[in-house]
Amino acid sequence: MATSSTPWPGDWLRGVLEIAVLRCLADGGPSYGYAIALALEEAGLGQVKGGTLYPLLGRLEEAGHVAIEWRPGEGGPGRKYYEITASGTAYLGDSVAQWRAFARTMSALLEQSPSPTA
Repeated sequence: MATSSTPWPGDWLRGVLEIAVLRCLADGGPSYGYAIALALEEAGLGQVKGGTLYPLLGRLEEAGHVAIEWRPGEGGPGRKYYEITASGTAYLGDSVAQWRAFARTMSALLEQSPSPTA
């Protein structure tokens, strides 16, 4: 069920968070975790907690879809920046196509008139 900080059911978010993160990186360039979380929230996905986001970023790195770079902080600790790779860009393109096909299928299903019960 959705909460005040997350407008969508958690199961739905888990299903789309990977491509949403890759889209943020593809559109905005290299970024660090907190900025990615803010971009997702501003996009309307609600608050994504670090305990969800950072393991996902680690899986994307292991898969070769993102590269990481440590950058020194200005007056503070360094930050780990994430950048989408060519593999990640290709994966994102495939995932977006699959998502659109899935969304069309679900929309068609949900728009059907309910059949009368006997």
